[in-house]
Amino acid sequence: MNRLNPDIIKKWPIQDPKVLQLYSLPTPNGVKVSIALEEIGLPYEPHRVSFDTNDQNSAAFLAMNPNNKIPAIIDPNGPEGEPIVLFESGAILVYLAGKTGKLMPQSVAARYETLQWVMFQMGGIGPMFGQLGFFHKFAGKDFEDKRPRDRYVAESRRLLCVLNKHLTNRDWIMGQEYSIADIAIFPWVRNLIGFYEARDLVGFDDFPEVQRVLDVFVARPAVKRGLEIPSAS
Repeated sequence: MNRLNPDIIKKWPIQDPKVLQLYSLPTPNGVKVSIALEEIGLPYEPHRVSFDTNDQNSAAFLAMNPNNKIPAIIDPNGPEGEPIVLFESGAILVYLAGKTGKLMPQSVAARYETLQWVMFQMGGIGPMFGQLGFFHKFAGKDFEDKRPRDRYVAESRRLLCVLNKHLTNRDWIMGQEYSIADIAIFPWVRNLIGFYEARDLVGFDDFPEVQRVLDVFVARPAVKRGLEIPSAS
């Protein structure tokens, strides 16, 4: 750890430099990584990146992620025994699955299929649900022109349709096997109908398969823990 930017260690003191360090907040992207870490059982130390104090724009955080978005990790036990710093939640999920051999199917074909659903979340569900949240709950709700909001409603419904159809007769995205694809997707679904309060707006009751799997997902003990990490204290 002593080779890393000292601003990081100064802002977020490290208790155990031998374990993975998580810099995050309980947002849909942030909890992907805390849930994965809880599911895997890999020792880690969480650090809260507070938006209230603009931590994401601090020199310390920008040293980890020049794109100033959470989450980021520092793994002192990276490839070839060297520390690695990573940002982008999807990339971190793939890294953790590769590092531990968990939350990813063993066959090559199934691994690529898992990755395609992770990309489905990153390129579709995340951006579209996020824009819907802006236009429905935040500043965009005051715009007189509702066409932007309605565009994201329609696209969110389309994505939910894709997901609902795929989950029919499946326990998880990859069938019977729980994976990083589920961890990528379902925090965003939860946020859409919870924090964004868009359940009625998108007609979520039209997607019973999504609701079914979401219910099982949020009931997992590791998910329950991961949704609260890092804590507010």
